[in-house]
Amino acid sequence: MAELKTQKNDASVEAFLHGVDEKRRDDCCALLELMEDVTGAPAKMWGTSIVGFGEYHYKYASGREGEWMVTGFSPRKQNLTLYIMSGFDRYDELLGKLGKHSTGVSCLYIKRLSDVDTDVLRQLVEASVAHMNATNS
Repeated sequence: MAELKTQKNDASVEAFLHGVDEKRRDDCCALLELMEDVTGAPAKMWGTSIVGFGEYHYKYASGREGEWMVTGFSPRKQNLTLYIMSGFDRYDELLGKLGKHSTGVSCLYIKRLSDVDTDVLRQLVEASVAHMNATNS
């Protein structure tokens, strides 16, 4: 079975963020602070472009298993991508109050933090982290 390419590593989060486009860097620093505060976990690099917090072990019915972050973010070219690992099914009310965004299965896409209500974003991250911790402990 192929090994997952994106894995936690010892690369410097600070150096990675220093290399981020200046327009996105402030947003990334704010997300770093928010996610460290919510998770109580230090930031770690996952692969070459994801800043993750905490981790959990997963195992699929297929037998594939591994470690993954509880939450995280990545400054992509088009958007800031936030990893909300619990998905979005239970968060309709919060998403309705969040502001300008789009979602994938476990990805929340925003252009910039000023497009969203950061208090609502914090509530969303808190709810997701609590769900992940409860279901993976």
